[in-house]
Amino acid sequence: MGLFTLDEARSELARLLPALDEIVRLRADAAELAVGRSTLGGLPEFKAAQARLDELMESVQRTGAELKGFAPLLVDFPSEIDGVPVLLCWLEGDRELSWYHRTDLGFAGRRPL
Repeated sequence: MGLFTLDEARSELARLLPALDEIVRLRADAAELAVGRSTLGGLPEFKAAQARLDELMESVQRTGAELKGFAPLLVDFPSEIDGVPVLLCWLEGDRELSWYHRTDLGFAGRRPL
């Protein structure tokens, strides 16, 4: 997949937010189901949650975005700023794309756009 412009990445993120919200919810459900004592169900419900999580994560990655973290959820969109390779960075809890970091610096080099 190619690089995202900022507008393309923001548009893709807006489209992905419902799936990302569902991943966060299912992650919590799966964690509760994994302990074995849950009002949510048992092993069949745990396996269903895991299968749905896999499906959602694959759908995110098919867009060209990179799923970098699961807890917390972290999604990067490959891009360039002034000819420098960067990752436009979304972190769970953000409602919009407003951060980036150089690819050689990683998350520690995260800066506001």
